[in-house]
Amino acid sequence: MRWRSVVLALLALRLGLQALLALLPRGLGLQPRPRCPGAGPPPWGPARADEYERRYSRAFPPQLRARLRDAARGMFVFGYDSYMEHAFPRDELDPLHCRGRGPDRGDPSNLNINDVLGNYSLTLIDALDTLAVMGNSSEFQKAVKLVIDTVSFDKDSTVQVFEATIRVLGSLLSAHIIITDSKQPFGDMSIKDYDNELLHLARDLAVRLLPAFENTKTGIPYPRVNLKKGVPADSHNETCTAGAGSLLVEFGMLSRLLGDSTFEWVARRAVKALWSLRSNNTGLLGNVVNIQTGHWVGKQSGLGAGSDSFYEYLLKSYILFGEKEDLEMFSDAYRSIQNHLRRGREACNEGEGDPPLYVNVNMYTGQLMNTWIDSLQAFFPGLQVLIGDVEDAICLHAFYYAIWKRYGALPERYNWQLQAPDVPFYPLRPELVESTYLLYQATKNPFYLHVGMDILQSLEKYTKAKCGYATLHHVVEKTKEDRMESFFLSETCKYLYLLFDEENPVHKSGNKFMFTTEGHIVSVDERFRNSLWEDILPGQEDSAEKTKPNELKAANFSSNCNRVPDERRYLLPLKSNYMRQIDQMVGLI
Repeated sequence: MRWRSVVLALLALRLGLQALLALLPRGLGLQPRPRCPGAGPPPWGPARADEYERRYSRAFPPQLRARLRDAARGMFVFGYDSYMEHAFPRDELDPLHCRGRGPDRGDPSNLNINDVLGNYSLTLIDALDTLAVMGNSSEFQKAVKLVIDTVSFDKDSTVQVFEATIRVLGSLLSAHIIITDSKQPFGDMSIKDYDNELLHLARDLAVRLLPAFENTKTGIPYPRVNLKKGVPADSHNETCTAGAGSLLVEFGMLSRLLGDSTFEWVARRAVKALWSLRSNNTGLLGNVVNIQTGHWVGKQSGLGAGSDSFYEYLLKSYILFGEKEDLEMFSDAYRSIQNHLRRGREACNEGEGDPPLYVNVNMYTGQLMNTWIDSLQAFFPGLQVLIGDVEDAICLHAFYYAIWKRYGALPERYNWQLQAPDVPFYPLRPELVESTYLLYQATKNPFYLHVGMDILQSLEKYTKAKCGYATLHHVVEKTKEDRMESFFLSETCKYLYLLFDEENPVHKSGNKFMFTTEGHIVSVDERFRNSLWEDILPGQEDSAEKTKPNELKAANFSSNCNRVPDERRYLLPLKSNYMRQIDQMVGLI
């Protein structure tokens, strides 16, 4: 049974995606898939089924939900206050030693640090809109003034274009939109005598990133730039698909706010260049490409690191800007993903065989390349929610949740054949929380509140440190690393808070909102559907159709869609025998 009709209506109400409802094409249904290699049908028993029903099907009391909302806010406040006390103005907090961290000047090759930290108070910037979403107007206003008064991008820092875009540029634009929103849905977040300073900072940063798009024969950008000097002389010609192809939302917003097409033009050119390199046989893209030759250096096609947000931003660019070519690319990509990456039974909640799972394959042949998945792939159920493929999302989410239950965290890379982590650290990533939040918004099933409670309690138990929350070095041994990445405050805490805050303006104000890949909230409104220019790309003037704001309306749902009974909300989203099957697949039982 599909949830599509009810779910899409709920999304229209909850997430404001009427454009999506009206214009998403039909025919993205799943096809039968072969079973996961090496997995057999587990025995199912009624005793365990009863245990699942007892644990997850009971009502979720409002008082408990309120306590968890407050706990999520407290988690953010502890991390944020610790950063401000011990680390600001440096980029990140070291929560074990209560000190700040900036770029590793002594080792330029330390890309794990230097790609992200640019000596521009990263954590403060990344957390701005979380303060607003939690209704803390006084701290939001104070933080914005600190950014305006202290942050400069005129730094001799070499940063990754992708990370600077999603963490810094996106947050500056989100905060600017919140400040200038005449409706002020989060309370009074206005700034006295505000003169678009955050928008000017965003433009300054984006201009410093533009050299990455120069002197590249394909239009695909270099992965890194020095904020003072441009592309380093020793820069590599290889970049990942997600890094080069996930810039359009932020660059497009900046262009449309400024009335300057430059930024969207270069980002859209990069997307179309990558799209043109997909396999003629499978329709898939690889994960690493040479920006000069267009040759695929990495031929793995998957949904995790190197690829994830490329697909996410094809859909979200359409939602925000209304350009139909973005939706067409996403629809084609989704079909290819279903045809070549998906394994397991056709339906999530009925039939025999293994549960749906998306694997890593060769982009040209569709053949399995390895037997691991990574934690970034846990974003995909949330993306499936946005297109109404909720049944499939339920199964995939349950698989990642089972891994979380086993370890109290998601290992960075998990081998589903060996039932063990390949890469055992967990840097406080938000993807499972994000998908949990979106599935709850779509289904209103209290199961997802129980999932959120499990996640929150695990974070408190295993990652809380003296001065914040720390990366888990090993999910089995529960040893910690001295790092709190900025996305913990911008995403993980935000999605947990929103999951438990039913009365939040995000859900109740009537405004339409979308989250970027870094969890920054932006309003979906008319100004982003007015590009103010005709030449989005050379030669594309006639083909770049746009959805106009007055065309946004709920879809006339197909009469053959099965309506989900209201009572199913109070049942397990996944039948007990299938939940047990997944738990056995990950070695939980």
